[in-house]
Order: sequence, then structure tokens, then C-alpha cells
Amino acid sequence: MRAAFGWRVLRGSLLGGLAFVIFGPLANLALWAVTIQWYYPHKLPLTWGFKYWSEVFKPTSDTVAALGTSLLIACITVVVCLLFAVPAGYAVGRKRLPGRPLILLILLILLILLILLILLILQAFPNLTVYFNIARLFYMVGLNGTIAGVVLVHAVHGLVIAVWIAAAAFAAIDPELELAARNIGASALRSVLTVTLPLAMPGLMASAIFVFLESLDEFTGTYFVGVPDVSTLPLVMFTASLAGNYQIAAITALVLLVPSVGFMLLIERFLNAQTLAKIG
Repeated sequence: MRAAFGWRVLRGSLLGGLAFVIFGPLANLALWAVTIQWYYPHKLPLTWGFKYWSEVFKPTSDTVAALGTSLLIACITVVVCLLFAVPAGYAVGRKRLPGRPLILLILLILLILLILLILLILQAFPNLTVYFNIARLFYMVGLNGTIAGVVLVHAVHGLVIAVWIAAAAFAAIDPELELAARNIGASALRSVLTVTLPLAMPGLMASAIFVFLESLDEFTGTYFVGVPDVSTLPLVMFTASLAGNYQIAAITALVLLVPSVGFMLLIERFLNAQTLAKIG
């Protein structure tokens, strides 16, 4: 009886701690987003309102322009990644490529290294030498400070995710369907375009969503390659927080959060457990 009570207390504490870690920062963002005046030692804002919302979303605001640039870069990055990910994912997912397990392993390792690199960048600035070298190379070829250069940096990140998910989408399709189309006279290209590709479209849409969100939230690569000519929403949030404009930074963070939540709900619909199981 005592052991069961102790287990319930432990479980409740863990769930409460997890809820605090997830919803605590969100609550803080929401609080700062409606704050007009708040300073120490007051525990709550002194003045509430939507004053800074109107400043963020007015037509002449830098935030509106940065949002448009972020959406443009994210859309171009999705197109670039899918142009490479669809044929690569088809070749890997349909098991028609020699060394398929090795290729999937390399993609997984690259994805893990990308996550570790992001975590290390947040904690140790010496790892930013990677982006210093990229910025130097882009400056030599004239891509530094251009949207094309920023898209290339984002595409390097997104391509690993796009190929991995595209391979899973194509692997989940029964190859007999494509063979049936071939048997009734369809060419190899037509069977792929009319049978395989439409069936893989939900997974490809999920892949595009992941790449879009990764590009929309990307900061470090944009900072070293795009600044000062290319300004995106994460850069605006970073600049506002450094300047002490926590209200604008909080509003910008919430704006970035909206597409992430919305698209993740769509991903839950497009990528089911059966599709994910086909990755291996």
C-alpha cells in the first residue's frame, strides 16, 4: 500500500515536472506578449495590453518584412529539398539502390550529428567555426548576404530529413501496385507518376512540412550567411531580446510557434506508424 502510494507520488511529480518544463516557457512567453510595463521586484506585470502587438504587425514594421522573407526562404528550401529528396527517396525506399542499409545508416548518422551540432552550438561557441568557414566560402563566390546563400544553408539541414521521410513514404507502398500498372501497358515513368507518387504524397507532404519548419526556425546559418542583408524572423527575435525588447521577442516567438503546432498536427495525420515502420 505504501509502495503504491509512493509510486503515485513519484509519477505525479514526474508528470508535474514535465508539464512545468513544457508549459512554463510558453506561459512566460504569453505573459511577456501582453506586458507593457514590468520590472523588478514586481512578480507580475504592472501594465497589461496589446501595445507591442500593433507595433509588431504594423505594415512598416521590420517584423512583417522579416516574416515575408522567412516564408519565402522556407518555401524555396522546400522546393530545393524535394527536387533531390523525391528521386533519392524513391531509389532508397524501393530497395533498388545498392547499399541501401548503409545509405540509411549514413543519413541517420548525419541527422544525429546535425542535432548534436545544434545542441553544441547552443552551449559552446567554438563549434560556430563551421559556420564561419561556410560564410567565408560563400563570400568568395558572392553568395554571402543573399537569399540563395541562406537557402543553400537551410537545404543542407533539410535534405537529410527530406530524404529520410521520402524513403519511408516510398517504402510503405506495395510494389505490386506499380507492377500491376506496368502489366496493363503503363511505362515505368507513367506508373511512377500515376501510381507510386500519388500514394507517397502524404509522406512527401510531411517531409515538406518538416523542412519548412526547420527552415523557418533556423537561426545560426542565417546569422552567419545572411546578415545584414537578409533578415528573418528568428534574427528579429534574437535582436529584440539582446536589446531588451522582451515583449517583441515574445510576440515573435509566438508567431514562430503557430505554424509549428499547426503543421505538427498535419504530420500526425500524414505519417502513421505503418509508414514509419518501413524506414528500416
